[in-house]
Amino acid sequence: MRVLVTRCWGRRPARGVPGLRPSSHWQTPAGLGGTPGGEEGQGARAREKPPWRVLFFGTDLFARETLRALHAARENKEETLIEKLEVVTVPSPSSKGLPVKRYAVQSQLPVYEWPDVGFGEYDVGVVASFGRLLSEALILKFPYGILNVHPSCLPRWRGPAPIIHTVLHGDTVTGVTIIQIRPKRFDVGPILKQETLPVPPKSTAKELEAVLSRLGATMLISVLKNLPESMNNGRQQPTEGATYAPKISAGTSCVKWEEQTSEQILRLHRAIGNTIPLQTLWMGYTVKLLDLIEVSCSILADPKLTGQTVIPGSVIYHKQSQILLVYCKNGWIGVQSVMLKKILTATDFYNGYLHPWYQKNSQAQPSQCRFQTLRLPTKKQQEKKIVAMQQSLSS
Repeated sequence: MRVLVTRCWGRRPARGVPGLRPSSHWQTPAGLGGTPGGEEGQGARAREKPPWRVLFFGTDLFARETLRALHAARENKEETLIEKLEVVTVPSPSSKGLPVKRYAVQSQLPVYEWPDVGFGEYDVGVVASFGRLLSEALILKFPYGILNVHPSCLPRWRGPAPIIHTVLHGDTVTGVTIIQIRPKRFDVGPILKQETLPVPPKSTAKELEAVLSRLGATMLISVLKNLPESMNNGRQQPTEGATYAPKISAGTSCVKWEEQTSEQILRLHRAIGNTIPLQTLWMGYTVKLLDLIEVSCSILADPKLTGQTVIPGSVIYHKQSQILLVYCKNGWIGVQSVMLKKILTATDFYNGYLHPWYQKNSQAQPSQCRFQTLRLPTKKQQEKKIVAMQQSLSS
């Protein structure tokens, strides 16, 4: 949803002085490659060189690293790059606030909660992991526009979850792109700077985020040191190769044993397991799979695995390695711990659930002891359920 900000910038009108307006219209600095400005942009005139006045928009740990670099540059008295630094973040249900807000408060930086963007005058805006579509009216307030630190090699993985999709799809190369924001669409603006790096084998999204956040912060400072030149040399994004990285829903965490390969399930775990544990169904109970590992060749050669027919979802306890083995579309994955009411090791799960099941169902085939795909209700199904409940209460 596009959010429009109608707040006027510039100094607040003095009380009792009607009709006082902000300073004269901003003019687009010469040669800025189409930087918004002109008659609709109001505030201070563009500076041609540092120090810059910066308004930062961000929320999470990736954004915090960018803010940290901006703050360090502001505190650096030997090189005057940042004169003023203020922060906009979004409201958080947590009393502690989001990482960007916590850092801003600790660093005694002025911080506003969206859609409040303050009343100051700035040269350039910076966005990192903000998750809100900024209006054209807001973008026009900045003589140099708004820059975005985006953790992918645009146009690959435009959207709110680029790092997750990089891991989820097994990309071998990633990077960071500094672009200038354009209104109405995410991640389509001209590229000011782009650097690539290989994705470390088997890295999680959290580990990759830490690497890319440091790279992005360094790249942003480099762009700000030569801001007019960087904008003059900006290039349009390629029209080929664009992909979209949508937000991850809870349904994504439900393992589809019949459809997903062992590699796909392990990548899914590395992509979202730190925030949304993978889920499955065991005898009507929801089980969260906490620690997933690849199964070694020595375990796969065990006669207990090779000597029986298995179907996707079949679960076996491997006593020697003390892990649960679960069969998926094309092979086995290992599970070291789960959550069912509480956190259980594979051995605990075997002793408390698997072994009693085998005792109770002594004549059953091993393939009958299995995890099943958890089907979460769709939004439409949830709405129908709410309507049905309301009707039953009113009758």
